[in-house]
Amino acid sequence: MIKPLFQKIIVAVNGSEQSIHAAMYGILMAKQYKCELKAIYVVDTSTLKQLTMSRIFLEEESLHYEQRLCDDGNRYLKYLTNLAKEKEVKMQTELKKGSVWSEVIKTADDFGANLILLGGKELHGELVQNSIRHDKISSINAEIIGSALCNVLVVREPNIEKLFKIA
Repeated sequence: MIKPLFQKIIVAVNGSEQSIHAAMYGILMAKQYKCELKAIYVVDTSTLKQLTMSRIFLEEESLHYEQRLCDDGNRYLKYLTNLAKEKEVKMQTELKKGSVWSEVIKTADDFGANLILLGGKELHGELVQNSIRHDKISSINAEIIGSALCNVLVVREPNIEKLFKIA
């Protein structure tokens, strides 16, 4: 008998609508294929450290901002845990600090993940508008895709909220 293609899924959450959609997709996959699911939120302390060293942030401002990001991350992870419970799916969560792409890769390796889910911008036949946040997320996603030792799926399902409600 052939081994399932994926048994353990990691979903990277950053608070964007796209990453929440990727988590919903992961919850539905875990339910349908009976696999383990883990959501990770990474507080980008690497960028905060660079901003502090460049004197864009004072040390105190950086610490305050980091705490706000931790609070946001915990809120998103709790929200996703509740969504998973709604669908009777067990989901582990983890809040990490560091460089986003490297922490996602390390967590996937430690978890033994066969698949990493990332949120992707829905294109709808239009060009995606450029923004600093979008460029940062795109470069992080590119690093994850290029460095992962397992498969990576960029979720762009436009009807995920509807599918999630009826599943």
